[in-house]
This record gives sequence, structure tokens and C-alpha cells, in this order.
Amino acid sequence: MSMPEPTASIGRRLVVASLLVLLVLGTAGSFALDAAPQQSSAITVSAAISLKDALDELGPIFQAQQQRKNGGNGTAVSYNYGGSGTLARQIEQGAPVDVFFSAAEKQMDELAAQGLIVADTRRDLVGNALVLIAPAQASPVVHSFQDLSNAAVKTIALGETATVPAGMYARQTLEHLGLFAAIEKKVVYAKDVRAVLTYVETGNADAGLVYQTDANTSRKVRVIAVAPADSHDPILYPAAALRDAKDKAAARAFVEFLQGPDARAVFQKYGFTSAEKSAVKN
Repeated sequence: MSMPEPTASIGRRLVVASLLVLLVLGTAGSFALDAAPQQSSAITVSAAISLKDALDELGPIFQAQQQRKNGGNGTAVSYNYGGSGTLARQIEQGAPVDVFFSAAEKQMDELAAQGLIVADTRRDLVGNALVLIAPAQASPVVHSFQDLSNAAVKTIALGETATVPAGMYARQTLEHLGLFAAIEKKVVYAKDVRAVLTYVETGNADAGLVYQTDANTSRKVRVIAVAPADSHDPILYPAAALRDAKDKAAARAFVEFLQGPDARAVFQKYGFTSAEKSAVKN
């Protein structure tokens, strides 16, 4: 008759069996992880604030297109909006950005001179117009650019001329019309063109200069006049992938997407013009 196996021996066998089960499960889990589909990528786009409405709509469209092209793996887009000059300084200081979309050639030229963009991805994508606006409900004291010098006009909002392209274009226009010296003491400067719009919407400024596309977004302002095309540099919006983009392929794909029919339709919806039209200086 065989003797019963000692309890300690049985315990050791159970421990060994448990370890083998865990090893098998762990190996299977490892294979499962290896076989899992690649995670979707993400890019960061630093863009002029005047592009916000259009780009917010285009982000999901781009992601869906990438999912169809790449077997379900899309590219999420996050935005960093602001004045183009401020955004360019951030990039120079090493901000983790994949694409820069400026409201003027000047800031893109500065980054290009430092070798910070991928030169062959640079494209002028859209154009815009500069307009004089006033609060929609205010007394009609402003009928033209010339009225800005009237005593009834106390405050005029402009973007910072050094960092906000709309502010640069505004000063060029006012100097071209021979008005800047006369109205300079009335000027309040804003951090970006949407802040200019807010000043006028809230009545904190009697008038302001913004892009046509910004004026289109608000029922609280009225357009008084469009700046003559020959009064300022052509308003062009260049975009480019950045040299230090963390996902160079996705950055390049996004700039290419912005040149396509879906993007053109959205830009037109928000009032942007073609870059070719805006490049012509009358």
C-alpha cells in the first residue's frame, strides 16, 4: 500500500503549477500587446487666432481622413492660438510644435531664416481683408476711416504692431491714409486680433481694425469700411511643418490637407480668400 503524499510536497506542486499558469498568461498578454494596433498620433499646431473657427472645424475632418487612410489610426490635432509674433517667439524658444500657421509672411520668414521650418512644406494657403469696425449699437459717429480723427471718437483698438499681423497691417493702412499721427493718442493695443474685436463688441473702443473674417463672426459690430488693398502688405497666411516636429510625417500630412478641397471649402465658408487673390497688391 502506497503512503499518502506529504502535505508539503503537495503545496510545492501547487505553487509550481500556479507559477506556470502565470507565466503562460503573461506570455499571452505580451503577444496580445505586440499584436495590438498602433495608437493614433497627435500633432500640435500653433496658429493665428483669426484662423480659430476654421481650424476647429477642420481638425476632426483631418483626423477622420487619416483614419481612413491608415487603417483606423488617425491623427489628433490640438491648437495653440495667439498672435503670430508671439507664437513665433515660442517656437524659437523650443515650444513643442509640429506646424506653424501664421497670419503674415514676416513671422514665417523669421523662422525660415533660422532653419526652424521644413522649407519644402511652406505654402501660402489663404488670404484676408482688413476692415474698420464699430459697435453695432453705438451712435453712428464713424462712417469712414477719416472719421477716426474726429473728437467724438475717443478710443481706437489695434493689435500690437510688433506681434500681431493685423496690428501691423492696420498701422500701414493708417499711415498710408495719413491718419496715424492724428489718432495715435487714441489707440489702445491688444494682444491679438480677437481681443481687438472684443474691445469693440463691448464698447470699450469706438472703432477697431480687424480681419474681415473676424468681423464675420460677430453680430455686435458693423463693418464701416474695407482698407484699400494698396494701403498695406498683402494679407497672406503661410503654413509649414517645423524642423523639430515630433511627428514629421503627420505634420507634413496636415499641411498638405490644408491645401485640399475640404479645407478650401471650410476656409471659404468663414470668409477667407484665395492666397493668389490676396497676393495681388493693387
